[in-house]
Formats: sequence, structure tokens, C-alpha cells
Amino acid sequence: MSSLTTRLDALRGPVPATPHNARSLAALTANPGCRRRLLLDAAGVDKDALAVHLGHPLPPAKSPRAMTRGAQFEAQVKDQGGAELLSLLRDVLDLPLAEAAHNDLSATGTNDKSLPLRHARTRRLVLQAARGYGAKRTMLDHPVFKLTVAGHPVFLEPDLVAFQSQGVFHVVEIKSFAVIDGQAPGDKIAGAVLQGAAYIIALQDLLTDAGLSPGHVSTTLLLITPHNFSRRPTASTIDARQHIKSLRRQLNRLERAEDLLDQLSDGITFDLAYDSKNPRTRTATRNRDDLAKAVNTTEARYRSTCRLHCQLTYFCRAQAREAQLVDVLGSTAREDLGSVEAIPTALGLAEGRRAAAPDQEDLTAALQHAEHLRNELFGGAA
Repeated sequence: MSSLTTRLDALRGPVPATPHNARSLAALTANPGCRRRLLLDAAGVDKDALAVHLGHPLPPAKSPRAMTRGAQFEAQVKDQGGAELLSLLRDVLDLPLAEAAHNDLSATGTNDKSLPLRHARTRRLVLQAARGYGAKRTMLDHPVFKLTVAGHPVFLEPDLVAFQSQGVFHVVEIKSFAVIDGQAPGDKIAGAVLQGAAYIIALQDLLTDAGLSPGHVSTTLLLITPHNFSRRPTASTIDARQHIKSLRRQLNRLERAEDLLDQLSDGITFDLAYDSKNPRTRTATRNRDDLAKAVNTTEARYRSTCRLHCQLTYFCRAQAREAQLVDVLGSTAREDLGSVEAIPTALGLAEGRRAAAPDQEDLTAALQHAEHLRNELFGGAA
């Protein structure tokens, strides 16, 4: 039996793995019952490219201009060894930090093959600082952490700085969305906190595995954003304790990727078969129907909220509509109809054409009452 990594690589095909990020973790933890998403993420499949080739692409999550603006703001904050960042940290932490050792781990490399090396260096520097062997104040630029997701260790490659002072590590998130009069978009904040919580958990686990207390990691996230409409950075703090507990609980609920692999038939792959003659264009050549058939061997759990997180939401929604699943009616209908999975079943219960299961009696009475009211209002018109 080959290793788990080898099996996941075969499932993805001969292309570099797409690493986990805040969006992938949000998708998994928001819908932990979706086995399709879990396997695709574990294998590092490029879900944007997959959705495009299946004919159900999502609009770009970020415009190129927004991505450029974000990269420029991060570079500004980290310029000159993080001098401006250090000044912000002095203010928000109220600590006399005259200087700090700045380590840019991106110098080790930025491709997927460099991740194990960067993680090993990150771990070494963190443990040196935690045990008092290294600099008392340490900033780690572009570190690589490791987090266990669905029983499979994955690398997290954040654009953050892990900052250690007086024996306590602080996770810093640098975001380019503006905080105006102390307010920021709720979805942006939620994404940043989820991302920060994942890094805090990974850092806690790193210390715990080395026999050190996870209490060395602060559960307060430090957020660096532009102030109002300027490019001047400002720092704020967010208590992430509840988010950390929630994320740990949700990660523990995920099924193991290895168990899901065991349920797949031999030879199943999500390989897009990129044109080897023109590797730069990354043109997928695999038959679309064959690819859809392979993807459909995994069990999806479509929810209306998938559109907020998952690149395959339109593909799965089309399947849910074809199967007439209740989920396409929205989250309110999904919650109200409980164990009823299909729209025809709900209509059959409402019209008395279908016998109710023992756990559907109360629901059936409510549906039939609603049907009675509809008939009174509209004279039984469909």
C-alpha cells in the first residue's frame, strides 16, 4: 500500500498541489459534511481550474488590481526589516521594543518543493526563540506552518509575521482592506480571523509537539490594515479565543482523507490532463464528461452558503437542481424541512400523497397546514 501522500498525488495528477488557505479552510469548516470538497482539498486540486473545465466557473474572488494593492501594502509594512510594523507593534502591545530579529523565510524558496524546508526552518527558529536560544524578539516573515486537516498534514503558507516577545508569540495578519472610523467589512474581518485562528492553532501544535506549553502563543490576533482611505497602516487587536475553539472543533469533525480514498474505485483521478506541448498555457485536455464522472464518484453536500466559499458551487448547484434537492431553495427551507431531502418529497407530504416517516409527522402537519392556507388564498391554483 502506497503512502497517503502518494495516493493523493495520484488523485490530483502530475501538477503541483494547491496549498490550503483561509478560503479552503472556511469552505471545509462551514460545510464539514462535504466529502467532495474534503478530498479535493486534501489532494491539493486546483478547484478554480476544475470548475472552469467542468463549465461552471466562479467569478474571480479578487481582481488583479486588488491583489496588486494587497501585495504592495504588505511590502510597505514589511519594508526595511519590518521597521514600520515594529513601530505599530510597540504601540498596540505597549512594549518597549527597540529592535527585533527579522527572518525572511521566503529566501529559502517559494515553490511547493521548498515548503518542507521552510517549515523545518520555521520550526527551528520558533523553538529557538521559545527556549531562549535565539533572539528575545523575533519576527518571522513568510513562515510555513503545518496543520492536520482530515487526518492529513498540510502546509499553511501565510503572508504573515509571527512575532515573539517576552516569551509569547503573537500572530500578525496584514490585510489591505480599509478600516474606516474603526469599522471594517464583516466578511473581510471574519476571513482574517479564521485565517489567523488557523495559524495560531498550527503554532500552538508546533510548541505542544516539542513539549512546550501552547500558552506561549497569544490568542489575540494582531491585524494591520490601512487607516481610513489612506495607505497609512494601523494596528488593531481581535480576541480569537472563540474562533480557535470553534475551528479546532470543526477540524476534529472532519472525516479522514484516507478513509474517503479507500471508498474510491481504482483508477479514479481528477487530473485535468494539461497539454504537455504548451505547459505555459495550462490548457486542460481531459474529456469533460469523463472528468465530471470522476468528480461525481465523491459525495457532495451542496448548501446555499457554498457560494461564499467554494469554487465548485455552481457545478454542485446544477446537480442539486437536477436532483430537485431542498438545498437549492436556500438555508431557511433547508432548516425548516429537516430530514426531507427532495422537493418532490416535501410536496408529496404537503398534499397527502406520501406517508410520513415517524420523525416527519410534525413537519407533515405543518406542510399540510401551509398547503391548506395556499388553497384558501389561491383557490387551489398551482
